[in-house]
Amino acid sequence: MKKLGLTLMAVAGMFLFSQNAQAQVEEPEEMEQIEGVEEAQETKDDYKEVDVLALPQAIKDAVMTDMNGAVAEEAWVKEKEGKKVYKLSLNVDGEKKKAYIDAEGNWIEKEDK
Repeated sequence: MKKLGLTLMAVAGMFLFSQNAQAQVEEPEEMEQIEGVEEAQETKDDYKEVDVLALPQAIKDAVMTDMNGAVAEEAWVKEKEGKKVYKLSLNVDGEKKKAYIDAEGNWIEKEDK
């Protein structure tokens, strides 16, 4: 009877262990799918990444004056109808915001981009 009890406990332990192992394997796959979606959205916009330090001076000035000292963390550019449109990822007092601006430092509303 002791052997039967020990066998049942061993089987139950293996069952519980295998459930935990399966749960751990599934999480990284979900993360890969989420990252792939973000990459697809960026390429869908046709924007190309640009170094923040290489932004035109008019854009740097507009960010400093109009956004009350916000910091551009990332920048992308695309050409539309012969004009360059920049998409900026700004850090405004710890909050991330997206903004669109042209090469002359004029802010663009989302519908106009």
